[in-house]
Amino acid sequence: MTKRILILVGDIYEDLELWYPKLRLIEAGMSVTVAGPEAGVKYDGKNGYPCVSDTRIDAMSESDFDGLVVPGGFMPDKLRRDPVVLDLVRAFDAAKKPIAAICHGGWIPISAGVYRDVRVTGSPGIKDDLINAGGIYSDEAVVVDGHHVSSRRPDDLPDFCRALIGVLNA
Repeated sequence: MTKRILILVGDIYEDLELWYPKLRLIEAGMSVTVAGPEAGVKYDGKNGYPCVSDTRIDAMSESDFDGLVVPGGFMPDKLRRDPVVLDLVRAFDAAKKPIAAICHGGWIPISAGVYRDVRVTGSPGIKDDLINAGGIYSDEAVVVDGHHVSSRRPDDLPDFCRALIGVLNA
């Protein structure tokens, strides 16, 4: 059965942190859906690369997917204010389905309250946020703790994607 993965998008997402995992997951034979605040809208990446959303976040259900990817950039700071986004992340967490966040993407699981006592990493810029949310911070390229996969920055994408695919195929 093909694994189905949900990736979040919004204005000023980190281009590589969305596109690299999307393409790697497709290459690994998985089906990827990109959801934004609106369906069919072109969201501009931090570095100018566009991404058109397949669907709306509020139309998504954890039960339709095997994992969630949360790219960084400035996007997570806005999306984490949306209770629908936070409820969706909490549903993935309750179902013990992979939640993969990279760089500032960790802001969304932080605001959803799912990082307490979880080993995580993220951008050095959100280290204090991760710790204050109850996460156990580790400065590593990738950290896997149960169904949580986290990385620090675009340079960590090869490790991030290998770990994510490994967790999804476990």
